[in-house]
Amino acid sequence: MNIPLIIILVYIFILFSISFISRKYSQTNSGFVLAGRQLKTPLIMLNVVGIAIGGASTIGVSETAYKIGLSAGWYNGAWSVAAILVGYFLAGKYRAANFTTIAEFLERYYGQNCSILTVLAQIIIQVVVTALQYIAGGSILHALLPEVFTFELGLLTSAIVFVTTTFIGGLWSASISNILNTTLIYFGIIMATIACVSAQGGLSNITAKLPANSPQMLDFFAGAGTATIVTWFSVMIPMVASLQGVIQVASSAIDTASAKRGYMLAGVLIFPMGFLSALLGIIARATFPNATATTAMPLTIMSLDPLLAGITLAALWAADISTACSMLLGASTMLSQDIGKKIINPNLSAKASLTITRVSVLVLGSIAYFLAGKVSGILSTIMIGLSLTAAFTLLMVATLYFPSICRKSSGFYTLLAGLLTLFIWQLFPAVRILPHLIYAEWLVCISVFTLVAIFDKNKIVIPAK
Repeated sequence: MNIPLIIILVYIFILFSISFISRKYSQTNSGFVLAGRQLKTPLIMLNVVGIAIGGASTIGVSETAYKIGLSAGWYNGAWSVAAILVGYFLAGKYRAANFTTIAEFLERYYGQNCSILTVLAQIIIQVVVTALQYIAGGSILHALLPEVFTFELGLLTSAIVFVTTTFIGGLWSASISNILNTTLIYFGIIMATIACVSAQGGLSNITAKLPANSPQMLDFFAGAGTATIVTWFSVMIPMVASLQGVIQVASSAIDTASAKRGYMLAGVLIFPMGFLSALLGIIARATFPNATATTAMPLTIMSLDPLLAGITLAALWAADISTACSMLLGASTMLSQDIGKKIINPNLSAKASLTITRVSVLVLGSIAYFLAGKVSGILSTIMIGLSLTAAFTLLMVATLYFPSICRKSSGFYTLLAGLLTLFIWQLFPAVRILPHLIYAEWLVCISVFTLVAIFDKNKIVIPAK
């Protein structure tokens, strides 16, 4: 009896069932993309955790830990702190502002040109993040069932299931699925870590099996180093503050208090998972020194009891759905709302808008699949893509807290500067005088924003509440 295969088939059946049950709540575009703005604190919390604990925060962290050790867990630590800060300062304000997309919010103050740039940049980021979830999903299925799935087939299967569940049920489907996914992933990762450490005879034995040139693998800071950890925080805080797929959760809250509490509680839950995933990566380094880094965590878990291994990896795989669903939904919402309804046809009916959103899920999901075959290194790739959120965070925070320094042209020129910085950084390596793209983004965007504030006297208009 192939226990892992049975588990994954049951899991797929449950996920599709949840999507079809959720379909009746997603017959309007608002229900599909915002769950009718009816989510209370527990579902807000689970949605944020579901976005955070995806491929990058589990498989990606263990992949990095396989190389540098326990300090890779600070990737999740940065996510955790970012969720708490956004919950305290921004989530309630986002819900009170009553917008569907970040492009809609910025267009209120900075005009349609800013909105178009926002849609372009946000879609680029979210398609990249979705592609990375496919890669993690393919690695998990290949490790779970190597006799059934090659990595390529696992990648394709993940893409099909991720896109289909999003297409059918929207945000309601992701929210309800996260109750199951989050419960199982926390149970599975905790139990798998305990079982792996016990099977290896404790941390001292694990340390003894590590290569001689890696004495600091169990140090909380040494492997990554302060500069890298600071970079993770510099990227994660603006990402959580301004990426459409994340802040869409705040917009779906039933009230401002639920949005605020949900994000802050999620931050508390997210923190330990990075270090547990990193520890599994270290154990994999000791146990499978010749494995590829991406498959390290799945291989380690598969060495355990088949039932525990199957449940844990199936939960990890399904957790990727939460992240992929939120990213696909965020990008697709912007295509339908900010391009389809506002620019192409302002008289678009609610039914047609929902259809465009669903078709956008299919199109963008397919693009993400083809992109998945072109990228390598989950954390390094995602950090480059997410760096672009610095421009959005600067605009969102300035608009909400310091509107007197904002000008009508601030949005367009700040976002244009952010996009140009990303492309120049990638195309011309000689300009990389700073340690990471995120620092260049902050420097350039703040400089452009400041210059516009000095030379443009046309202040933004704050709408009446």
